[in-house]
Amino acid sequence: MTVDQISSVADRPGAAADTGRAPAAGGPRISMTTRRHRAFYMFTSPWIIGFLLLTITPMVYALWLSFTTFDGISPHWKYVGLGNYRELLNDPVTWDALGRAGLFAVTSVPLSIAAGLALAVLVNRPLKARGLFRTLLYLPAVVPPVGAGLAFKLLFDPNSGATNGVITFFGFDAIGWLADPYARYVLLMTVLWAAGNVMIISLAGLQDVPRELHEAARIDGASAWRTFRSITVPLLSPVLLFQTVTGMIASVQTIMPLLLAPLGDTSGITTVPQSNYLYMMHVFAQYFALGRYGYASALLWVLFVLILIATGLIFKFTSGVVFYNVDPEAKK
Repeated sequence: MTVDQISSVADRPGAAADTGRAPAAGGPRISMTTRRHRAFYMFTSPWIIGFLLLTITPMVYALWLSFTTFDGISPHWKYVGLGNYRELLNDPVTWDALGRAGLFAVTSVPLSIAAGLALAVLVNRPLKARGLFRTLLYLPAVVPPVGAGLAFKLLFDPNSGATNGVITFFGFDAIGWLADPYARYVLLMTVLWAAGNVMIISLAGLQDVPRELHEAARIDGASAWRTFRSITVPLLSPVLLFQTVTGMIASVQTIMPLLLAPLGDTSGITTVPQSNYLYMMHVFAQYFALGRYGYASALLWVLFVLILIATGLIFKFTSGVVFYNVDPEAKK
């Protein structure tokens, strides 16, 4: 090959990008970009397939069910259009359950975030056996919700629970913890008991806060509380936003009241205290106690839309108080 031929090949458009292996004789040329795309989709294909089969497909099926009177068993069902949605809009039980779920979210999410952040600040200090304390505080978060619910049910049982045993030992009357109005407090305690999950995320955020800022604040005479409020919390705001959104989504979907219901009813629905009859309990009752698959699917889709709206509002109203180390708009 002459010098002029070599120069013409080098000047060909795209020649600099062909940095991969030479193609086989007679085979198609595959660029490095194409190979990277193929590798990406190959490694993400298990998640993509699972998302399509286990998330998108059930959601589409539930959307179709929400327009029918299907009960899960009988082949005699009919298409009712928006009938289920009109019924739930006029159902006071649905709105009461949704209001309790919203109140539970507004109460439990800030408390769990505050408890987790307080524990994170505690175990972030240079203490002896700090690793042991972190492990012990995180252990309740890895206990399955079923086990945690049954444990609290036994602990607060009005007849044989350890809590009433301690109360009566000191001469006080036993308390019906699993009935109104105390059942809501037991439910809240089950959430706070597992605050170790929030603690771990907050601890990771605390360790990313530059120490130089704290040292500069101490040199300027700032108190520990002022340093925490003016430096630590703003730098932790993305972590707190994440915990707020995920905590809100988890709290409105809680099904723990069923596990805390008193014994004596096979369905576990009618024994749930009124204060703990949350939205997902209402959905559970429609699905499994009453067999109203269409109406329950409509309830779930309404909850899905409300969660999207609530998430959007959270992002909108916190945009001015959440500070990122890297501007999320910078790469656009």
